[in-house]
Amino acid sequence: MNIDLNGIDGHPTTAVVTLIGITLLSVAPALLLMMTSFTKVFVVLAMTRNALGLNTLPPNQVIAGLSLFLTLFIMWPVLTDINHVAVQPYLAGHLDFTHAVDAGLEPLRTWMLKFTRQDDIALMTRVAGRANPSNAAAVPTATLIPAFLISELRSAFVIGFVIFIPFLVIDLVVAAALQSLGMMMLPPVLVSLPFKILLFILVDGWGLVITALVKSYSGVS
Repeated sequence: MNIDLNGIDGHPTTAVVTLIGITLLSVAPALLLMMTSFTKVFVVLAMTRNALGLNTLPPNQVIAGLSLFLTLFIMWPVLTDINHVAVQPYLAGHLDFTHAVDAGLEPLRTWMLKFTRQDDIALMTRVAGRANPSNAAAVPTATLIPAFLISELRSAFVIGFVIFIPFLVIDLVVAAALQSLGMMMLPPVLVSLPFKILLFILVDGWGLVITALVKSYSGVS
């Protein structure tokens, strides 16, 4: 049994082209999210929820939605540049699709390079077996994207570690107090949870976390 993917003229059939297009459209949003601040924002917000001891509150849909809107807020200048240099010229017919993609990728590459550590770029370059790039513009996109993701995860875990510290102190104090009172059967988490929520409310925790995330993408030249 043979399956021919090409048409009579030797070119791919319309059905195959449509299938490839649908596949690319389903993968493209995930790829674009990986090239923005979404990963870092989502990881930090999820770690904040875990630090509080609330494994399901806020739900994942709320965390993902907040991360998406914060990403749009952070990436708005970059999206504006992409619209100006690529989308509008393409819609006006001044650029074809290939040149529009190349033009739109350049502002995104410039932004990613600002927040990618040189060590991570060197790591991915060594793993790929390539020669060291002479400058930032010479870094291949296939190397830049995973290096950027590694840098974002590292930064997210650093912020998450700082968030965990005060809540860990509360857990230790409550556990020590319960042990000194001889209340061995009472779970310390059950007692410390209200105190952690109260502390988070008093210091305006969500505001502090969001402010730290937004400021982590500013002031880099």
